[in-house]
Amino acid sequence: MSVFDNAEIRQRLAVAFPLLFVSRQNELIINPKRNTYFRLDGVESERDLKAKILEWLSREAAKSIYRWSQLYHLNGINSFLGTDFSQEEMYEIYTYLGNGVDHAKTLRFIDSGYDLSILPGGDTGDG
Repeated sequence: MSVFDNAEIRQRLAVAFPLLFVSRQNELIINPKRNTYFRLDGVESERDLKAKILEWLSREAAKSIYRWSQLYHLNGINSFLGTDFSQEEMYEIYTYLGNGVDHAKTLRFIDSGYDLSILPGGDTGDG
């Protein structure tokens, strides 16, 4: 069963990222103008989806050269996750979790309720 079979999750995504759509290549296109997307392969739970969002959208939210895109991604991430990250905090998230650099740490970050203190340094476990 796919996480996208859950209507509540689909609705939260649509509210958070109004430009999104799923491509024929099984990619969740978040913003076609900035080509921000991630593959949906392996996304079977809401936790998996949250990890992909943090790992693959934090860069645009932290350091896009376009303010409108930065705000679209930052506000969308905060909306979907129920957080209130600042741009500076998102930059830290991108630094330590972006591009899937440490998936195990991403999962610990999610499980901690998004405790930013676990990001710098710390034990990377099996990631």
